[in-house]
Amino acid sequence: MITTVLKRDGRIVGYNEEKIKAAIRKAMLATEAGEDEALIQRIADRIGQRGRSQMSVEEIQDMVELELMKSPRKEVARCYIGYRQKRSVARRAKVRDMFLEIINAKNNDITRENANMNADTPAGMMMKFASETTKPFVDDYLLSEEAADAVRHNYLHIHDKDYYPTKSLTCVQHPLDKILSGGFIAGHGESRPAKRIETASVMACITMETAQNEMHGGQAIPAFDFYLAPFVRKSFIEELKILETLGGTDLTDCYDMHLDDYIAKPLDGLEGTQRLVQHAINRTASRVHQAMEAFIHNMNTIHSRGGNQVVFSSINYGTDTSAEGRCIIRELLNSTYEGVGGGATAIFPIQIWKKKRGVSYLPGDPNYDLYRLACKVTARRFFPNFVNLDATYNQHEMWRADDPERYKYEVATMGCRTRVFENRFGDKTSIGRGNLSFSTINIVRLAIECMGIDDKQERIDAFFAKLDSVLEITARQLDDRFNFQKTAMAKQFPLLMSQLWTGADKLKPEDRVESVINQGTLGIGFIGLAECLIALTGKHHGESDEAQQLGLKIIGYMRERVNDFSERYHHNYSVLATPAEGLAGKFTKRDRKDFGSIPGVTDKDYYTNSNHVPVYYHCSPKHKAEVEAPYHEITRGGHIFYVEIDGDATHNPDAISDVVDLMDRYNMGYCSVNHNRNRCMDCGYEDATDGLEVCPKCGGTHIDRLQRITGYLVGTTDRWNSGKLAELRDRVVHK
Repeated sequence: MITTVLKRDGRIVGYNEEKIKAAIRKAMLATEAGEDEALIQRIADRIGQRGRSQMSVEEIQDMVELELMKSPRKEVARCYIGYRQKRSVARRAKVRDMFLEIINAKNNDITRENANMNADTPAGMMMKFASETTKPFVDDYLLSEEAADAVRHNYLHIHDKDYYPTKSLTCVQHPLDKILSGGFIAGHGESRPAKRIETASVMACITMETAQNEMHGGQAIPAFDFYLAPFVRKSFIEELKILETLGGTDLTDCYDMHLDDYIAKPLDGLEGTQRLVQHAINRTASRVHQAMEAFIHNMNTIHSRGGNQVVFSSINYGTDTSAEGRCIIRELLNSTYEGVGGGATAIFPIQIWKKKRGVSYLPGDPNYDLYRLACKVTARRFFPNFVNLDATYNQHEMWRADDPERYKYEVATMGCRTRVFENRFGDKTSIGRGNLSFSTINIVRLAIECMGIDDKQERIDAFFAKLDSVLEITARQLDDRFNFQKTAMAKQFPLLMSQLWTGADKLKPEDRVESVINQGTLGIGFIGLAECLIALTGKHHGESDEAQQLGLKIIGYMRERVNDFSERYHHNYSVLATPAEGLAGKFTKRDRKDFGSIPGVTDKDYYTNSNHVPVYYHCSPKHKAEVEAPYHEITRGGHIFYVEIDGDATHNPDAISDVVDLMDRYNMGYCSVNHNRNRCMDCGYEDATDGLEVCPKCGGTHIDRLQRITGYLVGTTDRWNSGKLAELRDRVVHK
């Protein structure tokens, strides 16, 4: 006897014979003889009694066909079969329509889900075909019933769900020193250890490109300056050896000589060894500049993920005070300032200045001059962003200013905002670790469902009860995904699980990765705190202290539960201030469909990113900092503070340092600055003229604004989805 039915979307529901009778009746009414209620009932009875306890929809429909074919009403069977075929075609038509939109390069939220991916190219199309057909498979076969239900009802979003079956991880901070000193094998090729700065630069690119093809998130280098510094000295020695060969002079005593810096200077007035050393310094500085220029160029042109996307890359630097480290930093910044190609702003890598008192922030610090240069470059090129090593939660008890490997104890950030530092299962560090996967809770929907409760305290209590329930589901879903990921073998990730992930060097190719990946993090994210608070209190946290206190209570509660989950499941769970891109509009559209347009909540095409003050809210940078700062300590999985400044920032580096000062003053972990930057899409000309419509260089009218979307830059806004475009239009200057 049939008791339950397995539906096509994976749900299991109770058996209902009335649905069978209705389908047969519909087929009978399409014939001349009309319906026969007695026959309908006999067929329904036979199927209900003869079937297994659980059957799929397709199996039941097959039984109906057989019973109709055995009955006197074979014409009804033909109608029923035709009806089934039409329904099947209709279901396939949804996939067909989606594929046609991809094929025809339609500009919509499917093809513009990721602004850094060109879905119009052949490789991009293949990625979207695979992505959109893989997600239903995950829903049907890899998610638990409760997780699938939470996704279906718009409470939960599982990031990179299309990569779920691959068992891949999100991101990693590369221990580049291991690669540069030992080389690596990628595919069929083998790379030898680097000997000079040019090779080191290229290897840094290749390792990130290779790892990108093994992962679904971003690639980062946590100490770019420290890692490449030794190759500056090697290149300097190489230049000295060339001079030895040319002049027959022994310069071996200069190989390890102390140098204050690698500053190119004229040779006029210099003689003997001093002249030769300065010449070697000049040549070395030039080579480093070219190597940094090549690094930036390569990171904006080499493709990964099937050839449709440049590597989502980040580099952290700023605290190496050696002459060699300073040379790397200086020439990297100078190359960034100059731009790529005809002077265009580089989109990648996302560059992050490591701000540290006593090292790279205050007047008198060894790298203060480079910090000022960083602010100048940011004022023109958006990067570097700034990570605050002085934030109370970013400090490490083992950090020492005189330790040549102090970078091991410095937090590093993935450009969009992902943070990995604390570790229950190993050393507290960012290096060789990353996020395993993350999922985001729609806290706005939970709040909307409580809006009908008149008593405020009861309304808030009901919200927390709902939040607690979804948090439990999310923690279990991430644990399920971890248990699936851990079954992967090391050989499935040839570079990541041999030289990049902490402890992976102990794995054999056939070993499962379970023993090492728990050093990573599982992120529980949230979106739309502002809209959530409006639904619960009538105001957002930027305009109401009451709302702010409730906001801190909500995210603080998430942090408490995350700590509980870490103990229960034995993982590094963390709270993430989600960098929502496609998700910003996805949640909103469904909620508006279900609940209508609610002022301040669902009346826009997007939800505000994570804990940010709404982009349309006019306030000063100081006020924005005061409101958003407390959330940084809570969201250890990642966070960012943005400020939108007005006009041309190119010649105003103080505007950038003022924002960094806010980060320092309010104990924030990570910040960046947005400003106006026009780009002519015909010739590449850039400037900051407000409202530029005609290019002064080529006369072209194809002018776009260079903008951040969720922490990274995008070369053209025509790749933005509708939700983020709506948000872009609403952004106001903070002043």
